[in-house]
Amino acid sequence: MKLTQQDKARLLGIDARTLRNWRKEKPYLYEIIMKGFAFEEAVKKAQQNADELKALNESFKIKK
Repeated sequence: MKLTQQDKARLLGIDARTLRNWRKEKPYLYEIIMKGFAFEEAVKKAQQNADELKALNESFKIKK
């Protein structure tokens, strides 16, 4: 699920305007925050992929 700027601000406990201001005034901080959100999303996707692979593996096991 893709988070909006409003969602990200809410998760950080700040106003969306603050996040927009950081983008302009503190680009390095903004970049770190966005990378954190991207990392979290990548981890979620990796876990979903691992779960799907495990389910596929189980479905192809030969039952005795």
